[in-house]
Amino acid sequence: MSQDLHGKVAAITGAASGIGLAATRALLDAGARVVLVDRNADALDALTRDLGGDATAQVTDLLDADSCNAMVPDILSKVGRIDIMLCNAGSYIGGDLVDTNPAAIDRMLNLNVNAVMKNVHAVAPHMIGRGTGDIIVTSSIAGHAPIHVEPVYTASKWAVTCFVQTMRRQLMGHGIRVGQVSPGPVISALLSDWEPERLQRMKDAGALIEPVEVADAMMYMLTRPRNVTIRDMIVLPSNFDV
Repeated sequence: MSQDLHGKVAAITGAASGIGLAATRALLDAGARVVLVDRNADALDALTRDLGGDATAQVTDLLDADSCNAMVPDILSKVGRIDIMLCNAGSYIGGDLVDTNPAAIDRMLNLNVNAVMKNVHAVAPHMIGRGTGDIIVTSSIAGHAPIHVEPVYTASKWAVTCFVQTMRRQLMGHGIRVGQVSPGPVISALLSDWEPERLQRMKDAGALIEPVEVADAMMYMLTRPRNVTIRDMIVLPSNFDV
């Protein structure tokens, strides 16, 4: 029997667009209450007004240490508990390593890796205390294959994959399921950094997927019976070759 998500409380980072917003809509449709976490206060204000009373805004800048550290306590003060944590926020750097710069590298690793670790570190004691919870991290197919045109991004997702699978083993004895979804290229703001010719070539080939298709995978993971953990779901467009 699948797990009913009615009444569950979910927190989603990077919720104002892309995969995060698609997951927000899917969870609300399933009867959950969702805390949308993003740094874009104006977008969150507009979205929560549009999405209704089960959507709550949490303005957090994950690259600001104090703001990141305050996120889970702020969410708990607003909604009382967190049943589901979707660590989804991330950024992208493509191209040759020599064409980027140290500041951009720091920013990507801080958002894609460090913020995920901090968010899980913050929510884990709360879920351990309750003896239940779900944590899903948005990784990437780049966390499984060395994508040579995006070495910094690929490195960040390999780190995330390692972190998720070690935390899965640390937390499974506490009734907490930890897994990741690993999509191929998704039509979202992250692809704005792609070279235009590469993006057009992928679009023409049908080698991109929509955010809702990744959200569907997350929903499948979350609705499995509690004795089932899906440790990693890879979601690829049918014409994607890696």
